[in-house]
Amino acid sequence: MAIVLDTSALIELEKSLDRATPPALPEDEGVVLPAIVWAEALIGARLADSPLRAARRRAHLEAIRQQAEIAPFTPEIAEHYADIYAELSKQENLIPQNDIAVAATCRLLRTRVLVGPNDEDHFRRVAGLDVAVISS
Repeated sequence: MAIVLDTSALIELEKSLDRATPPALPEDEGVVLPAIVWAEALIGARLADSPLRAARRRAHLEAIRQQAEIAPFTPEIAEHYADIYAELSKQENLIPQNDIAVAATCRLLRTRVLVGPNDEDHFRRVAGLDVAVISS
C-alpha cells in the first residue's frame, strides 16, 4: 500500500533535518507525491530566504523524489476532486483547493495521506479519508 504526502509533511520532514532522530518516510509503503504537492514544495525552495537554504531544500526534495512517485492530476482525480469539493461545499466546510487535490489523489489510489500536525483537522473533514500525522 502507498502513502500520499501532503506539503505539510514535507515541511515537517525538512524541519527535522537537524534533529538527532528525524522522522523517516515509511519504508514498507510506496510514497506518492501529488503533482500539486511537488509544485508547492518547489515554490518553497524558490522562495527560500538564502541561496544556501534554497539549495538545501532542493537537495532534500530531490532525495524524497528518488523514493516517491509523482502522481499527475488526471481526469480520474478530477472526478474525485469535484466530488470532494461538492461534498464540502454543501456542508459549508471547504478546505484549501490544493488540499482537495491531495485528498482526491488519495481517494483514487485508495491510500492514506501523511500530513504535518497543523493540517490534520481540515483533511479530516473529507469523508472516508485515512489521515496519518507525521511524528516529530
